[in-house]
Amino acid sequence: MSQESEPDTPGKEPRRIAAMFDRVAPAYDRTNTVMFAGQDRRWRKATREALSLQPGERCLDLGAGTGVSTAELARSGADVIGLDISIGMLKEHADRQVPLVAGDALHLPFADDTFNAVTGSYVIRNVVDVDACLAEILRVLQPGGRLVLCEVSHPSWKPYRAAHGLFVKRIMPKIAARVASDPEAYRYLAESTMNWPDQAAFADQIVKAGYRKVAWRNLAGGAVALHRGFK
Repeated sequence: MSQESEPDTPGKEPRRIAAMFDRVAPAYDRTNTVMFAGQDRRWRKATREALSLQPGERCLDLGAGTGVSTAELARSGADVIGLDISIGMLKEHADRQVPLVAGDALHLPFADDTFNAVTGSYVIRNVVDVDACLAEILRVLQPGGRLVLCEVSHPSWKPYRAAHGLFVKRIMPKIAARVASDPEAYRYLAESTMNWPDQAAFADQIVKAGYRKVAWRNLAGGAVALHRGFK
């Protein structure tokens, strides 16, 4: 894994992020399923369907964690490899028949034009430089290749947006305190959720990074969004 020197956002310094996910790894999948009432499974399926992977295509799954998302993508018949900066998360993948490697999303260990598709779920908000990450993804995509990112977002309906904010700031940390292996980490995740740009702002960032045909689709009323673009 590559290391950053002194990033502008100390809370997202790669070593700190990796250490945080190392600590939550043992209960990470269970915590997500409990916290989101099983909706995480539906979001993984929606991501796979949005990618429209075909047998024989090559796909990179960023922030693969324990490989649960990578295994879902592999159901398409595509050649899928997962990458994560957390060694602890990768060690939890023993029961998944998918290749996972350690690496930094800002310095991908792959040649230019390697993949037909690149995806990631709830990963890009944890990198210290989102623009650099989008550029690195663009580098490893083949011409015409597609990007699909499943990420937290902002509900469009105001009453739901208020309720969602209450859930993220107050209820999510309480659930984590009961089921997570490191509840403190979920305070950071709650803060990063609330500080993440809305759908239009993130889409504009993807456009500025050089992607074409950028669009998004809301899931869970906009609490989660699928963002898509092409090289």
